Amino acid sequence: MINLFPRKTEKAYGLSLKNIYVFDVPVSANTKQIVDAIETEYNVKVKSVRTLIQNGKAVRYSRGKRAYPGTTNRQDLKKAYITLVNGNSIKIFDQPEAETKPAKKEKK
Repeated sequence: MINLFPRKTEKAYGLSLKNIYVFDVPVSANTKQIVDAIETEYNVKVKSVRTLIQNGKAVRYSRGKRAYPGTTNRQDLKKAYITLVNGNSIKIFDQPEAETKPAKKEKK
């Protein structure tokens, strides 16, 4: 079983309205493992999965006052765009129901 973490960004929210959900997955995970994990964890039927690996950014760091700064890379990140079968949904972005305010009393 692999760990899946839903992405909570504006783009992911917009895609969730179209029944596409975005998850961060381990770089070593393949599509079959992702489908199995989603279906068992959320009890939904997966239509398709698209994955991409985002390369880690190059980062500079200081090694002292006069030393040449070193460079390193951040970790790579793998994203999975999951499309569900019509009628299925995952409640990642829970929207609070609109609260009804009591009507103001009219002055006489």
